[in-house]
Amino acid sequence: MGSIDTSWRARAASAADVVALIRSQNNVFVHAAAATPTPLIEALCARADLARVRLYHLHTAGAAPFADPAVCERIRSVSLFTGPAMRKAVNAGLADFVPVFLSDIPGLFRDATIPLDVAMVQLSPPDKHGLCTLGTSCDAARAAVDSAKIVIAEINERMPRTHGNTSVPLSRLAAFTVTNRPLYESEPNAIGPVEARIGEIIAGLVDDGSTLQMGIGAIPDAVLANLGNKHELGVHTEMFSDGLLPLIEGGVVTNRRKEVHAGRTTTAFVWGSKRLYDFVDDNSLVEFHGCDRTNDSAHIRRNPSVVAINSALQVDLSGQVCADSLGYQIYSGIGGQMDFIHGAALSKGGKPIIALPSTAKGGQASRISVALSEGAGVVTTRGHVHWVVTEFGAVNLHGATLRERGEKLVSIAHPDFRAELAKALANVRHFTMS
Repeated sequence: MGSIDTSWRARAASAADVVALIRSQNNVFVHAAAATPTPLIEALCARADLARVRLYHLHTAGAAPFADPAVCERIRSVSLFTGPAMRKAVNAGLADFVPVFLSDIPGLFRDATIPLDVAMVQLSPPDKHGLCTLGTSCDAARAAVDSAKIVIAEINERMPRTHGNTSVPLSRLAAFTVTNRPLYESEPNAIGPVEARIGEIIAGLVDDGSTLQMGIGAIPDAVLANLGNKHELGVHTEMFSDGLLPLIEGGVVTNRRKEVHAGRTTTAFVWGSKRLYDFVDDNSLVEFHGCDRTNDSAHIRRNPSVVAINSALQVDLSGQVCADSLGYQIYSGIGGQMDFIHGAALSKGGKPIIALPSTAKGGQASRISVALSEGAGVVTTRGHVHWVVTEFGAVNLHGATLRERGEKLVSIAHPDFRAELAKALANVRHFTMS
């Protein structure tokens, strides 16, 4: 066996020299989540000679100096999914937001609807073949690297080497810097009694042999914690975190019944702890693919009994789901919710699930409402919604009339709000309450 060539390190440059390749008016893709290339971002934002640079990204981790009002004048952020660091800037008009299905983002780059001049990514070191990998986030980065005129990178000695469609030849890089720093980690969300109960209810909907899609947060973690008695589960998801590891290591997740990437846990990115990053490092049983593949409903539907678990901020009595905004205030993004809700609905035996606590604002407001708040975006239409779950139960809206939908949703609202919601339902649907 040949040894790994280490002479590539001699080509490394400073972060400032790497970002010197970016010009005014360039469109720049920025790698996100644990793969956020912070040294390059900081060096870019330190440049005072640029004008009208646009940064396209999903939710980045760490500091976001491009959200600073002074930097926004010359480097403008365009969120394809808004993370906590960018909410204030987006809602103040200092940054922009694109409402788009996660599955559609790679196509925006590939067909030059958004023409990329530069892809700025964080990679694992090259192997003996001169191949780096996209590490923890393949998602939209795959298409960005393939489509951009030039690619610049932070090669991090601690970035895990991942399998799937993640390879990036060292020769593709116009310039790179080398670091040896810990990856950003996501702290686990505390599971309270509400989330625990929702987790129990959803776990009861998961049959042996199901294929799972789940996100990050207390509710997905609570579901996963209740699946230890299941058998032959599969995973085809856009992302996963630490909560899945006990099920894989315990033999609950085998992926043997999947049709797409059978035998492999399939994801677009991971976001969690160092233990998670160590788990995916050189693990051939975990495959990373672009989100145009992981989130393609044509692929999702081929897997058996897909259980897609997605969250919501608000659901109205007709079943419309808002998951990206609080009224006019952008909170997150469309992401992959509709991709998986639709894909699961098309899967034989599939169960698309919207899960949410029954109340917000410390119990002062019902998340199930007569109508969505003014300005709220409909992420999942009432025609696509099937299962809705709160801590008070699970209801299936598929095939139900508007009146039946309202009655079902009232039944899983918090008891403090049911009478008010039932009265409002009777008024808007013009029927007499029994």
